[in-house]
Parts: sequence; C-alpha cells; structure tokens
Amino acid sequence: MAHMYFQLPVLEKFVGDAFQAFGFTKDESAIITDVLLTADMYGIESHGMQRLSRYDNGLKSGLIKLDAKPEVVFETPISAVIEGHDGMGQLIGHKAMEIAIEKAKKTGIGIVSVRNSNHYGIAGYYALMAVKEGLVGLSTTNSEAIMVPTFASKAMLGSNPLAVAVPADPYPFFFDASTTVVTRGKLEMYRKAEKELPDGWALNKYGNPSTDAEDVLKNIVAKAGGGIMPLGGSTEKLGSHKGYGYGMLVELLSSIASMGITSNHTHMNGKGGTCHGFIALDPAIFGDPDALKEHFSTFLQELRDAPKAEGAERIYTHGEKEALAVERVKENGVPVDVKTVIEMKQMADHLGMDFTSYFGDIDLDTSTFSSIYS
Repeated sequence: MAHMYFQLPVLEKFVGDAFQAFGFTKDESAIITDVLLTADMYGIESHGMQRLSRYDNGLKSGLIKLDAKPEVVFETPISAVIEGHDGMGQLIGHKAMEIAIEKAKKTGIGIVSVRNSNHYGIAGYYALMAVKEGLVGLSTTNSEAIMVPTFASKAMLGSNPLAVAVPADPYPFFFDASTTVVTRGKLEMYRKAEKELPDGWALNKYGNPSTDAEDVLKNIVAKAGGGIMPLGGSTEKLGSHKGYGYGMLVELLSSIASMGITSNHTHMNGKGGTCHGFIALDPAIFGDPDALKEHFSTFLQELRDAPKAEGAERIYTHGEKEALAVERVKENGVPVDVKTVIEMKQMADHLGMDFTSYFGDIDLDTSTFSSIYS
C-alpha cells in the first residue's frame, strides 16, 4: 500500500472544489470536506479521501440525490425524526446533530433519528459537534449489511458504529468504533493493497473464515452470504454475541426509531436508505458542568498513569491517539494511498477539473512510494 503525502489546505481546496463541481453549494461542500478530512487527520484512512470514489459513484448513479434536503417529519421538545430523501449523508447528519444540540441547550437532552440518508463519514465527527458546544455527544449509523450475526452465514447488520464524545482536558474523550471487528472501508484498503485479510476478520458465503478481501467484498455487494464478524469474532467463546448485541442497539437508535430501513434491506434497487441516530446531552442536568469535566479529566489521567503491562510504553485514553495523529498530519501532511490518488484524478477528469493545478505533475506509479503500513 503505497502512500503520498499532501498538505491539508491542498486537499481541502481539491475536495471542496470537487463537490461544488458536482453541484453542491460552497457551504455544503465545506461541511462534506470537513467530515472527510477530519477522518484522515485522525488517522482513520478508511473513511477519508479513499471514500471519494464511493460518493462519486453514488452521485453519478443517483443513489445520492444532489438536491435533497432533510425534512423534520416528527418532533417533540426533546426529539425529532428526519426524512433524508436520499441526500448526502454528511449534510443530513450535520443538520440532525445541530437540531439535537439546539434541543439539548433548551431541555437538557436532544435525540434525533434519521431515515433514508446515505453514508455520512465517521460517526465521531457528529459527536464532537456536541463537545464543541460543551455537551456530551453520541452518534450512530446503520449501513449496508456487512455484519454476520453470531451463528449465521449471511450479513444482516451494518458495521453499525457507535461514537461518544465527552468534554475533558487536555482533549475530549472520543470513542468511535464499529460494532464489527473492522469496517468495510478497511477491507477496501486491503483490496487496494492486494493483501490478505488478517485471521478473525471476515467470513465467506458459507460462514467460514476467509482472508480474501476481494471475495468477501464481492459477496457483500451481491448479498450472497458471508461478511465481517461482529466484535468478538464468530463464536460466543470470545464474545461474538456482545458485538452483535451492540450492533442491534445502533439499529434501534437509527432505523427502528426513525421507522427507516434496517441494514439488511439497505442498498437495494438503487436506494441507499441508510439511517442514523444522534444524542446531545447537557452535563448541567447532573450538576456543575465544569466540576463534572474536572472529575472526568482526573479519572482519565489516572487511567493514563495506571501500572503498565510488561513491555508496554504507554496507556492511552480514547481521543489521545487522534490528538497525536493531528499533530503528525500538521508536521508531515495527510497520507493518501496512491490508488486513491488515481481515483481522485479520474474524478477530476470527468468533472472537468485540472488535477495538476492542485497537485502538479506527479508520478502515479504505485511502486515509487513507501507505505505507512508495515
């Protein structure tokens, strides 16, 4: 997996211009760009620039409706349901969390469930929107079915990530993880790298372990069976039923609460149907927010200072690695897989954009560049 490094402002300009070329407004393009590049800045390559081709294809095929606007179809002082009308997931997610934040500031809590959206990037982006307002944030989404339930042979749930962000010092608590062992994006990265998957990630269409990324992804798209294991693997011995259960909690907050499409029926007949869930919570409903933040920050520091396992150099708390990744990006630039860069050039060509005006004349021979992976 060969990588090139680009400065963040260059990528921001390219991605923003690309989405404007698709027909989004400048403000809409800025939101989409921020979601994508936040993933790359945090080191979550599977949900950053490498997703551009997916959105490109979705917009060209009509899966993503360019002019769709989110519509509130049910509302109470603390909750809302949004109909996404098959629009761009990042724009729908951003609007939904804004509503949740507004309700939390007025009542202490805001809960919003969304139906008929599309892929919205990293779940954690929306949880952090709440933290920036001094609130606790939670974000979830279902997706095309990729999780094979415990003892099953066919994917029935999505990667169904759960993200939580909480104000803390010196940086927020930030937990964002799929309820599958890995995401589909990680399999796509291994396919690009032409590498075998690690054991314990995926199952073939018969429900047996597989290390063939191409075959697993093909079966997911064709809904032919197999997919990715829940957290805990494929048996109860190591806790597969727990990852499966967490995936169901996500489904409840997203597709069930919104009366939307469950993961096993998304991405059929040219319709995405992805559903999301958002919660914003004002810490003030429990007492002094500053005191709560200090109390939590003390505990996080105690975790980092806990006795280390033999051979371990450091104990991390959630959000610490992301903060360190941002510093690396500022120093070295954003690493982008060369095959993703090739996809970016292809997208620029059909949008009528001058690729070289952003990146110059670059050699896209994948053998020329080193990998960020061992």
